[in-house]
Amino acid sequence: MQSIENKILTNMAKRGRGTIVFPQDFASYGTLNAVHKAFGRLVASKQLLRVAQGVYCYPKIDKVLGLGILYPTIEDIAAAIARRDKATIVPTGAYALNKLGLSTQLPMNVVYLTDGSPRKVKLEGSRGIQFKHTAKKNLAFRNEIAMLLTFALREIGENNINDSQLAHIRNIVKTIPFETIKKDFALIPAWIRKIILDSYE
Repeated sequence: MQSIENKILTNMAKRGRGTIVFPQDFASYGTLNAVHKAFGRLVASKQLLRVAQGVYCYPKIDKVLGLGILYPTIEDIAAAIARRDKATIVPTGAYALNKLGLSTQLPMNVVYLTDGSPRKVKLEGSRGIQFKHTAKKNLAFRNEIAMLLTFALREIGENNINDSQLAHIRNIVKTIPFETIKKDFALIPAWIRKIILDSYE
């Protein structure tokens, strides 16, 4: 009979490297306590990575540049947690600025808005992910760029946008068909809508 560790590894191999999983995904393999212990042994043997409490990764391995084990991105980890919780998440604050190229700073604690449960996830090392609950209507954007722009510009503030940021925003907006972004206007504050509209002139 296969050990729980071997069953987990066989399953992970089918899913592919880079996959993020949770012990409860393998509840059918034994008691939750036995599954947790199996994950602990797999981490100790460096076959799996523990990226946060109760969150594990079957890591990608770079053999071309010799970088070895590649850790998943914060975005990958947050997306996996959201899928598990069947929640919608939206990057906000400094992380939204970074994703749009409006800031080079990557915050130590990345903040997402979610329609799921609020929580803080401490990652291995000193970084973390915070999920802040918000109403579902705030996450109803159809266009990702419109969504990111809204939360990024709210972070900057209406009276704090400089000319360089404004030029960058307008270049981004021009890549999106107007009819596409217009569908999200009801979710976008008036002052941000004006910036978007001015970008098309």
